[in-house]
Amino acid sequence: MPAESETTMADTTTDADTDGQPGQDGHDVYGHHPGLTGEGAQEMAPENVTSAANRLRELGGVLRLSEAEAAALGARMTDDSPPASPDHDQTMLINMGPQHPSTHGVLRLMLELQGETVLRTKPILGYLHTGMEWTGEELTYLQGATNVTRMDYASPLFNELAFSMAVEKLLGVEVPERAVWIRMLMTEMNRISSHLLFLATNGMDLGAVSMMLYGWREREEVLRFFEKVTGLRMNHNYIRPGGVAADLPDGWRDDVLRLLEMIPPRLDEYDILMTGQPIWRNRLQGVGVISAAECLALGVSGPILRSTGYAWDLRRDEPYLAYEDLEFDVVVGSYGDCFDRYAIRLAEVRESIRLVHQILEAMPTGDYRVQDKKVTPPPRARIDESMEALIHHFKIFTEGFKVPEGEVYAAVESPRGELGCYIVSDGSSHPYRLHIRAPSFVNLQTLPHMMRGGLLADAVAVISSVDPIMGEVDR
Repeated sequence: MPAESETTMADTTTDADTDGQPGQDGHDVYGHHPGLTGEGAQEMAPENVTSAANRLRELGGVLRLSEAEAAALGARMTDDSPPASPDHDQTMLINMGPQHPSTHGVLRLMLELQGETVLRTKPILGYLHTGMEWTGEELTYLQGATNVTRMDYASPLFNELAFSMAVEKLLGVEVPERAVWIRMLMTEMNRISSHLLFLATNGMDLGAVSMMLYGWREREEVLRFFEKVTGLRMNHNYIRPGGVAADLPDGWRDDVLRLLEMIPPRLDEYDILMTGQPIWRNRLQGVGVISAAECLALGVSGPILRSTGYAWDLRRDEPYLAYEDLEFDVVVGSYGDCFDRYAIRLAEVRESIRLVHQILEAMPTGDYRVQDKKVTPPPRARIDESMEALIHHFKIFTEGFKVPEGEVYAAVESPRGELGCYIVSDGSSHPYRLHIRAPSFVNLQTLPHMMRGGLLADAVAVISSVDPIMGEVDR
């Protein structure tokens, strides 16, 4: 794990406060020259030179605390923890990431340590900046799904769904019933594959190499099904405004049933391998604890919020598609720790399997997309037969379709929490403003709260339990 000595700490001379003011030679109080390296005010200065206002922003601003309350929260102690205000020579700042494998390659954490105890944590983002929201404002609504699907690349179908639902609200179109149920089928299968990926990487992060192999193996089977339906393993551009790109292929039902038969016994093996394993439980139980009040103040959703015992799931509490016609349980935890977050995702795979069985039984017949020529391109076979169809196809893919003026927000329950899409339309063929409410971005706010007072060895477990996808963080 790379570490920085105090002579290479953060340059904070751009901050409005007095932290790290430059000396007579132009260097700051840590001997660091402004502008050469570092992230400026985004970085973290040692506690003894951090102002109260900076401390409030770092620790308690989002929790609506006063400076005194933020200081008290920062000093929250356990019996065996170090002094709340240690001497400066007893602490050090280190970097964890962005090259550390357990930080997903592009997440940087600055940690202030006393010994092996984490006193403070500050996530630093921007190493994977892609500008996808700006790009989305330059693309037509028909092209938009190809862009948003690449944000959360572990569950791309949810991005496409949120974007398509927002566009459909602006258009005022009603999606055919079969398209609705196909969307539910594909997203629940995507939830299974995403949680299998979490189980695999969560195991690897904590040294359970076998779990990485098993989770990746089962996820690969689900991706093969996606490839058969959409043509791609990831970044599908399958769910589009008005429905889906194509109907389900021949034999799809048998493929799904085979997966539903294969996965449950494998989940039982995971239980034997990890859930009841003493080392696994000791590494996760009581680690990275967060309360429901903190989650709600931070805007956290998904398994992190549900691990605190707060039962909130958009599929049940703000139903979309046809989830009100299905029976399923919202899985919650009790302690808000890393073990609860692991167990919830494992149980949610079983709930998704239960949902998919119901979807198979209720899958209706009919159109897989709206039959509105202003929104829907012509069937591929017609292009070879009709000049009008060829012109229609050319114009809709080059110029797109215009959407009435207005603004709209649509949200879905992704594997990581509430995934929302906000669009402002000026009446043209592309969004005037596009913003994605990415759960990974919001959920990263929990790291300073969950890691405070814990051991450095537990930092990887906490990061892994958040299950961040950095593509939607630095979008």
